[in-house]
Amino acid sequence: MSGIQELPDELQLAAAAHVKYIQSLDTKKDEYEYWLTEHLRLNGLYWGLTALHLLRHPDALPRGEAIDFVLSCQHESGGFGAAPGHDAHMLYTVSAVQIFVLLDALDELEKRGKGNGKAQVGKFLADLQNRETGTFAGDEWGEEDTRFLYGALNALSLLGLLHLVDVNKAVDYIAACANYDGGYGVSPGAETHSGQIFTCLAALSIAGRKDLIDADKLGGWLSERQVACGGLNGRPEKKEDVCYNWWVLSSLEMIGRTHWVDREKLIKFTLSCQDSERGGLSDRPGDMVDIWHTFFGLTGLSLLKYPGVEAIDPVYCLPKYTIDRVFGKAG
Repeated sequence: MSGIQELPDELQLAAAAHVKYIQSLDTKKDEYEYWLTEHLRLNGLYWGLTALHLLRHPDALPRGEAIDFVLSCQHESGGFGAAPGHDAHMLYTVSAVQIFVLLDALDELEKRGKGNGKAQVGKFLADLQNRETGTFAGDEWGEEDTRFLYGALNALSLLGLLHLVDVNKAVDYIAACANYDGGYGVSPGAETHSGQIFTCLAALSIAGRKDLIDADKLGGWLSERQVACGGLNGRPEKKEDVCYNWWVLSSLEMIGRTHWVDREKLIKFTLSCQDSERGGLSDRPGDMVDIWHTFFGLTGLSLLKYPGVEAIDPVYCLPKYTIDRVFGKAG
């Protein structure tokens, strides 16, 4: 698989169709579904923009308009909502920071953001930490989840503000979420799930504490998520779903065990989920496409080193070259 032109037709990625599909998503404002998904607008912009960068079409959406939209979602607190007028939340704030990094626009946040720019965003995120347990809430209403812990460490490290939170306490909380099978749940004692494994491994990676991970035991559990059709599921006895291409593969990548799944079968399954004519990927073959599965299908192909797809960072879920730019790495 040294070049995309050498692959058989059924293993070709319909890249041009996927670019057009992503470009079309903000042109459907007369459709009911567009307004039903308003709560995903900022996340959707992150998914779409990142997918375009992975497809090597980074300029397919207007950069200025994207930045303006993100800034229109910010509150005086520094946090961001899903769309203008929506409450600020950790998850949308993380997506906002990721978009600024993706577009090399952190200077725009500094100049045009609310209050003190990056510092204001950092304060919003840091204030959501439970200083007794180390974990984080998603918003002022207090729901706690390892997704929010990871999101805080992700965004704060990208902003250079990780010192604003108690990282050691956060690490202790993640360690308390570990299970006998090597995996992690949403909270101590909760069932192991691929999505929560990703959040915990990525947070430990940012904190420099991957030494706490039982790589072989966890790698075994994760590799067992591959089912007969080649796809991956999130936990035992569940159906395969393209979105788990990311949650499972990124975790395997962080512990150096990506080769424990059948790469060729997973690529074939993923590409069978694409609409080659109209663009987009679905959860499994024959279903309707959406931007969520398009994004995670492409991130999975990136981790599988599919030809023509940009390399992605398994911790930050951003193209590697953007992470290298932020942290000053060569290459």
